[in-house]
Amino acid sequence: MIIVLAAVLIHLVYTKNAALDTSEAYNLSAQNGAEELSPFTLQSTSNYTETEGIVCSKSEVGSGSLSLTEDDERALLFNIEDHTSLYAKGIYDKIYPASLTKIMTALVTFESGTDLTQQVTMTDADFQLGEDAQSSQLEVGDKVTLNDLLNLLLVYSANDAAMAIARTVGGSVDTFVQMMNTEAQKLGMTGTNFVNPSGLHDDNHYTTPYDIYLMLNRAYQDYPDFSKIASQSQYQTSVTGTEGESTFLSTTTDEYLDGTYSLPSNVQILASKTGTTDEAGSCLALVVQNGYGVPFIAIVTGADTKDTLYGDMSKLLSLTNSDTSSAAANTSSSTSGDASSSTEAVSSSSEPGESVSSAS
Repeated sequence: MIIVLAAVLIHLVYTKNAALDTSEAYNLSAQNGAEELSPFTLQSTSNYTETEGIVCSKSEVGSGSLSLTEDDERALLFNIEDHTSLYAKGIYDKIYPASLTKIMTALVTFESGTDLTQQVTMTDADFQLGEDAQSSQLEVGDKVTLNDLLNLLLVYSANDAAMAIARTVGGSVDTFVQMMNTEAQKLGMTGTNFVNPSGLHDDNHYTTPYDIYLMLNRAYQDYPDFSKIASQSQYQTSVTGTEGESTFLSTTTDEYLDGTYSLPSNVQILASKTGTTDEAGSCLALVVQNGYGVPFIAIVTGADTKDTLYGDMSKLLSLTNSDTSSAAANTSSSTSGDASSSTEAVSSSSEPGESVSSAS
């Protein structure tokens, strides 16, 4: 089975005319059971079809383009229209994902087809999260929709929302985590093992930057509601509590979207997820588009401060408008000859931000 799976992966890679060291990208001794996955299941996954394709990359690309601030940081920048890699550093290295995990929590929820309008009653177990874990303003007994919980999950990175989603969609948190790992297997995330739906630290809860790309790409490509939710600067939740109806406002944990940090010119965020724990450092995964409308996925993990995280992410994002491979194709049919008309600056939302917990 291992030999067959490896052969299928190599075939799929080379049909995209890109070389990839499968010993790096696809470790078949993965802990999430991916070595037992049927190659036909993997081949049917949309990310691996010839029509959509995936980005194939060496572990180190573009070191001459920029250097990250810290040795422990890992990063990638992929053009997901041309399936090319602009930058990669340690993208197959084992890392802790913190709340980047919630991308998979949302993806599994969308994949399950669960009715997002259904009401969910918050329980005491949803708030058993440990010290410093970020939670929403919800309380035990409050009723909200599953859609509200998804917004709290992706916008505010609420860990109580992750727990409530998991037990609602999976029937239990443990079953939902199994669903997460099954989805990871289907996507080829062989460097990943999930043990909870939130990303709160556990030594056996890990991934790689490349695997984060795989799940973020799937969520972005297949579920427009993911981007709609994950690009908001704030969200207002409607609650039915013991004392009646109420609302509360939550602000994004993305400090580009809340205006704390400025994006490079001509870059727009299409989807975002943050993650921060002591063990993971500060992490950020983005889908963006450049001034030509070309989409990219950019990921930085392991920064020791927010300044370092956003500084290095801005370095990456500045490369998107110098990537002319797609831009040339998009502008070659233009008769105006005025490139500036297609690169009008797009500014991010700039609502005042709230402080963010160290375990968001």
